[in-house]
Amino acid sequence: MTNLGTLYGLGVGPGDPELITVKAFRIIQESPVIAYPKKLRGSKSYAHRIVDVYINPQEKDMLGLVFPMTKDEEILAREWSKSVELVYEKLSEGKDVAFVTEGDPLLYSTFIHMMKLMQEKHPDVSIQVVPGISSINGTSARLGIALADGDDHLAIIPAVDDYDAMRNAIESNDAVVFLKVAKVIDLMLQVLRDLNLVKNAAVVTKVTSEEEVVWNVDELDGVDLEYLTLMVVRK
Repeated sequence: MTNLGTLYGLGVGPGDPELITVKAFRIIQESPVIAYPKKLRGSKSYAHRIVDVYINPQEKDMLGLVFPMTKDEEILAREWSKSVELVYEKLSEGKDVAFVTEGDPLLYSTFIHMMKLMQEKHPDVSIQVVPGISSINGTSARLGIALADGDDHLAIIPAVDDYDAMRNAIESNDAVVFLKVAKVIDLMLQVLRDLNLVKNAAVVTKVTSEEEVVWNVDELDGVDLEYLTLMVVRK
C-alpha cells in the first residue's frame, strides 16, 4: 500500500510574496501538489497570486478547490466534502499537498475547516501547519501602528452589523482590529464619530500587496470596499 502524503497548511502572508517564511517556500518547492481556493469564474485566488512567483505550474499539480460563499448548509457540506476528497485522493497516491492560504492558516482561514473535516473523515492523514504573517501584522508594520504595549488589551473581531457590540469592543480595549469591515463600513464610521476616534482609525485593503490601498477614513462614507479590508482602531 502507498504511504499517505502529508497535508500542509501553508500561511503565505498578507500579500507581499517576500513575506512568506523560508519553511513555506521550501514546502512549496518540495510538494508535488499545490492546493488553493479557486474562484468559480476561474480567476486566481489571492493566495494563489501571492505564491505565483515561486511556482512553475508545468512542474506542479495545481489543485483548485471551490469554496462557495453561501450560508446554505447543504451546499456547503457537499462542496466541502468534495474538496476534502479531492485532496485525499492526491494524499492517497503518496503525494504531499501544500494548501496555500493568505495570512495564517489558523486565523480566520479556509484551512481551518479543511483540517477539521480531513481529521474527521480521514484521521490517518498527517497534517502539518506552517504559520504565516497575518494581515493584522502586515497592517501594523505597514502603518507603524503598535498594536499592544505593556499591559495593553488587543482585540481581533470580525465586524458585524451591531452598533452596541462594535462600540463596546472599542471602549473595552486599547486597540481593536476589525476584520471583514467592508460590509459594515458606514456603521463603523458612525461608531468612530460618536466616540470621536476617527483620527485614531486606519483602514487598509490588501495590505502589502501590489493592490494595497490605504484609505482616508474620513472619505469612506458609502464606499464599496473589497472583502480583504480591515480597520485598526488604536486609542
